[in-house]
Amino acid sequence: MRTLILGGGISGHTAGTLLKKYVKNKHEVVVITPNSHWNWIPSNIWVGVGAMKPSQVTFALKPVYDKLGIRYIQAKAISIHPEGGTHRNKPYVTIEYVAGEKQGKSEEIEYDFCVNATGPKLNFDATPGLSPQFGNSLSVCTYSHAEEAGKKLKEVIQRMKSGETLNFVIGTGHGMCTCQGAAFEYLFNVDYELRKAGVRDRARLLWISNEYELGDFGMGGMHLEQGGYITSSKIFAESLFAERDIQWKTRAHVTKVEKGSIHYVTLEGESGFVRSDFAMLIPPFSGVGLKAYSRSGQDITETLFAPNGMMKVDANYQAKPFEQWMPEDWPRTYQSPSYQNLFAIGIAFAPPHPISKVMKTEEGVQISSTPPRTGMPSATMGRAVARSIADMILKGKPSPSHTASMAEMGAACVASAGKGLFDGTAVSMTVYPVVPDYKKYPKFGRSLRYTTGEIGLAGHWIKLLLHYLFLYKAKTKPGWWAIPE
Repeated sequence: MRTLILGGGISGHTAGTLLKKYVKNKHEVVVITPNSHWNWIPSNIWVGVGAMKPSQVTFALKPVYDKLGIRYIQAKAISIHPEGGTHRNKPYVTIEYVAGEKQGKSEEIEYDFCVNATGPKLNFDATPGLSPQFGNSLSVCTYSHAEEAGKKLKEVIQRMKSGETLNFVIGTGHGMCTCQGAAFEYLFNVDYELRKAGVRDRARLLWISNEYELGDFGMGGMHLEQGGYITSSKIFAESLFAERDIQWKTRAHVTKVEKGSIHYVTLEGESGFVRSDFAMLIPPFSGVGLKAYSRSGQDITETLFAPNGMMKVDANYQAKPFEQWMPEDWPRTYQSPSYQNLFAIGIAFAPPHPISKVMKTEEGVQISSTPPRTGMPSATMGRAVARSIADMILKGKPSPSHTASMAEMGAACVASAGKGLFDGTAVSMTVYPVVPDYKKYPKFGRSLRYTTGEIGLAGHWIKLLLHYLFLYKAKTKPGWWAIPE
């Protein structure tokens, strides 16, 4: 028997390594990914300011998989054939090799179970001029993008030391972006590096975001109880921005990025542009473009995938008003409703709806955050699906035995605000549950006991510790499997 893991990122790597640990040599595990290296993406923001090198946030996948007995194929998945084909009885995936002697060639690989963990396509094309290839805006979504951003930051710091005053614009590059947290971290790390270089007085920093208000982060914001007072993440974030002298423009959809200027429209109908000498705008995400075909060769992509290219799983995709969205809408097992041996995890699964309320302009342009599901939630899904598949293989379980609903799980996040051993800071946050449950927590949708947030040097030390801890875990060093997600 064989399980294919499509993708070697946080969710796919977690699922693949744990599944192999559970099934040992009784079952073949194959990881198919176009990437030769694993990347601890949360630390890319440090690469993006020159505080780390790409080699410090990556490692080669093949030696790790060889050690565990996992078959590693450097290729990209092109299509899924969950019913097999006229020439094959078993389901299979068509792949295309991206390296080595077989580069450019296609192959069909059969499976008994398949986990789609392909992650997102960085959809730079959704906003004209947004892609780093045009030179108008940078990115920290990959370690190579982040390395280029770090080089550019050093260049503009030298210009500022020569007397120039420059405009920095950091945030989201489209009205339907997620991952505001990564842009938030980069913004404050840039602020820190400019202060360290002694040129902060020559910089104007602007945060531009599709969030309805600061502190939304695609989760509808959150509330914190500190010192007997309940504070919203909006107030928490606004205080931090004011303290660091950073301006902000929210409810904004970037329509075009040009050299030196970023054009936008807002929910209120305002349109305009801001000057930019240095920009880092996160792109929107979409599915990677996997196709699906029936046994007869009929295209069933629309059956398996949502319009955004992400895979449908055991969620309630019925369209309904915001007030009727329920925690029960969210998937628990990540199993395809059409095929019991097919799963999707991480950013590859289609959320049933956003967490933040969908907002649109009068012209129908959506400007609202889409759900975050990177990091801890992605890894938690990977572990749950690995355990379910192992039980189905080893114990003959007829259905998934483990769950990981975002409406039932908490998440912890440590957002860097400057990498300094003695003067660095980070925002340490926990949220429970990720998807609000207003039946259980009528007032705020979340537990005030388990939803927390504070900023300080200790947070930076935790962020740095987690960097090394999760690289250790991903490299499957001794005891790796005992380290929680």
